[in-house]
Amino acid sequence: MSAPAPSPLAIVDAESLPRQEEVLTEPALAFVAELHRRFTPRRDELLARRAERRAEIARTSTLDFLPETAAIRADDSWKVAPAPAALNDRRVEITGPTDRKMTINALNSGAKVWLADFEDASAPTWENVVLGQLNLIDAYTRNIDFTDERTGKSYALRPNEELATVVMRPRGWHLNERHLVDADGTPVPGAFVDFGLYFFHNAKRLIDLGKGPYFYLPKTESHLEARLWNDVFVFAQDYMGIPQGTVRATVLIETITAAYEMEEILYELRDHASGLNAGRWDYLFSIVKNFRDGGARFVLPDRNAVTMTAPFMRAYTELLVRTCHKRGAHAIGGMAAFIPSRKDAEVNKVAFEKVRADKDREANDGFDGSWVAHPDLVPIAMESFDKVLGDKPNQKDRLREDVDVKAADLIAIDSLDAKPTYNGLVNAVQVGIRYIEAWLRGLGAVAIFNLMEDAATAEISRSQIWQWINAGVVLDNGEKVTAELARKVAAEELANIRAEIGEEAFAAGNWQQAHDLLLKVSLDEDYADFLTLPAYEQLKG
Repeated sequence: MSAPAPSPLAIVDAESLPRQEEVLTEPALAFVAELHRRFTPRRDELLARRAERRAEIARTSTLDFLPETAAIRADDSWKVAPAPAALNDRRVEITGPTDRKMTINALNSGAKVWLADFEDASAPTWENVVLGQLNLIDAYTRNIDFTDERTGKSYALRPNEELATVVMRPRGWHLNERHLVDADGTPVPGAFVDFGLYFFHNAKRLIDLGKGPYFYLPKTESHLEARLWNDVFVFAQDYMGIPQGTVRATVLIETITAAYEMEEILYELRDHASGLNAGRWDYLFSIVKNFRDGGARFVLPDRNAVTMTAPFMRAYTELLVRTCHKRGAHAIGGMAAFIPSRKDAEVNKVAFEKVRADKDREANDGFDGSWVAHPDLVPIAMESFDKVLGDKPNQKDRLREDVDVKAADLIAIDSLDAKPTYNGLVNAVQVGIRYIEAWLRGLGAVAIFNLMEDAATAEISRSQIWQWINAGVVLDNGEKVTAELARKVAAEELANIRAEIGEEAFAAGNWQQAHDLLLKVSLDEDYADFLTLPAYEQLKG
């Protein structure tokens, strides 16, 4: 008996967009529908498994490497597929959303790779979801240009050989796309919408350009989630009639549970894997989320006090490098989020030195590349990796066999001397309100206090407020963190914003709504798994 025809997908509650018919074609939607039909039930089971795992951590306050997959870790014979030429040198990667201006600037930036982001750097309005796809299609067909209405400045692509290789990041498993539903009215997972439309329209086109459909996989929590992605890739390549192994995926190790399954994740994706990435803010958010009942020893200090040299963060990154190189995969370092100031040269000087030290450390530790958020940081990161790599495309030959990380090292949060401060609480509230306000306007990557913030930084901000309140933390000024203190700080920040931007701009924004939402997810007894879930309900468009 043949498989049933794909459920027809309906576009609901969405305004028609210019040229959307070029993206939302019948064949493309049929492909997305088939992904949904085949794989959404397994997605749902894996989300339920996440909840079970979290309950187990709440009960035991510990994690360990999996006994049932010990044989995979012990088997030295397997490696991931060799990197394709377009992904062999990844020494600097720039990240950002897929709006038209960013698409051109990122491709032209001089970075080796652009993480074209439909996830944390993009608020999932229908316009961002659909037109982001259109911008990538236009970039690959060289039909893209942009003129800034405010400045009159024009942007156009450099020659193909000078452009960054695109690695596209779809939404995580937990997010649905409310504007695309099946015959039962069930929303399609955002991951299948983003992956499906991109793959359908561009896989063959990218192969013709000497590249391929390459992906970053976010928020992965287990090797079983990686197995689902692998099965999606196998099906998609067969569906489009392209060779198995054409897809390449880099997995973000940005959850604490995934840190214990790095080898298993690479093993599940071994025919399609190209590396792992150390995603700092989401990793910290995941620690708080999973160990939020664990008491004082799991309380994180101010987020900016948790540097990559903290013992538990160092354990995580060193294990990642060793794991990747043992299996022939790229190890990609974390984000340099600084946004250069056009007005303050002294701020830039101090920040550039911090970025340089961070990238020097990563290159010397064995990473094969790293992330930046702004084109001005590309040369700084490039210099750090050039010094170590020279003419070599990567340093996967550095096996880091000196690294020996035990299970307890990854959750030794209390090895840090730093403690929560009042200024840290204020900063968490400031970043939370300012980021959420912009997100509700459809912006996912936002410059706040000279740092590029995305949904991950908002998540760690609200998680820390929640954790400090529920753990009864006493700050450096002697004040105990309570719901009342959080409300007081949030009210002061709202008043400061009003004074800073003026009454008219304040009224035109979503400031009260952002303030209320931050307090809701920071103060509710039931901790929301992801800030973006309740925020999506309030997102217009």
